[in-house]
Amino acid sequence: MRSLFRENLAEAVIGFFVIVVGIWFAFFAWQAASGGGGRNAIHVKALFPNAGGVNVGTDVRIAGMKIGTVSEQKLDPQSFQAELTLALDPTVKVPADSSAAITSEGIMGGTYIAMLPGGDTKPLKDGDTILDTQGSVDLMGMIGQFVNRSGGASGGSGASGGSGEASAGGEPAATPKP
Repeated sequence: MRSLFRENLAEAVIGFFVIVVGIWFAFFAWQAASGGGGRNAIHVKALFPNAGGVNVGTDVRIAGMKIGTVSEQKLDPQSFQAELTLALDPTVKVPADSSAAITSEGIMGGTYIAMLPGGDTKPLKDGDTILDTQGSVDLMGMIGQFVNRSGGASGGSGASGGSGEASAGGEPAATPKP
């Protein structure tokens, strides 16, 4: 009976240790991701026509350097635009007339919000709204348009005749003589 008690005690201590490590890891991950935007963060709002690829925790950067994160996102009921709340580092004095654009790191990279500083001497304050924004670009839609235009211009099985089409030089293509 004594050895059974010792085995259960060892398992309980190990289980307790695993739970403590799990809680520590969750706290560390929350802090690393600036959970809640940091304690002293400046919270500003920005309306975007398309916020595809942006989630809570997405980086906000100036010149490639992280200065904050997206802390909240919702749909604005009046304008039907994506309303993002940005939690910015208070030590970085971002000018009040700055603009924001959703961009990606590359074709396979992640999405982030790029801030472009303005020239105003007053910095953004808590509760301000960034007015000049640019939404994300639908890359798959652009590729689809390019493929559709390229396929139609090749002259393969197009429905239009050859008499009105332009050649690569901009001049009308010569109509073949019978």
